[in-house]
Amino acid sequence: MIQTKDDNNLHLNIDDEIYNFLSSKLNSDADIENSIKAKIMIIADTLIEYEKIVTEKIYISIETASKEEIKNLNREYREMDKVTDVLSFPIFSRNELEELRLDDKKSRKHLNELDLGDIILCLDVIYEQSINYETGIVRELLYMITHGICHLVGYDHENEEDKNIMRKVEESVLSKVGVVLENVN
Repeated sequence: MIQTKDDNNLHLNIDDEIYNFLSSKLNSDADIENSIKAKIMIIADTLIEYEKIVTEKIYISIETASKEEIKNLNREYREMDKVTDVLSFPIFSRNELEELRLDDKKSRKHLNELDLGDIILCLDVIYEQSINYETGIVRELLYMITHGICHLVGYDHENEEDKNIMRKVEESVLSKVGVVLENVN
């Protein structure tokens, strides 16, 4: 089941499996769901504000996949026959999003609604990485979600310069929810 979290203009569809997975790994009865939702909202809001995207409603979908499913998607869409932690499927290119950014307090182009795209997480891989990198599951999950949303708003890491730019944005955004990037590969 996927739940929608709305905050005025931001609408997130978040797979409930994320919360179930975290609860099982953290062995906690704490209100993980609301805590994680709040952090994801801050992450998404911060990136949208940072990118100065102007629209009345923004949609982002965050779903989960098994290792086999994400490997198949990675092979089909990226021609990489391996398991990965996160895949992003942006609707717009960075250049297309430029038209939606504020320019001298006026938007060049305005849409009432904007679907930025989908993020697919492999929770098993994220959990393994949290152990291997000694980062913790919550930090690793929030990093992967931030990484995914960065791709949705046009960032990439195909070369060293772009990777450094994207990493600085990720660090800045994650600092808003109290996450420090350490031991990031």
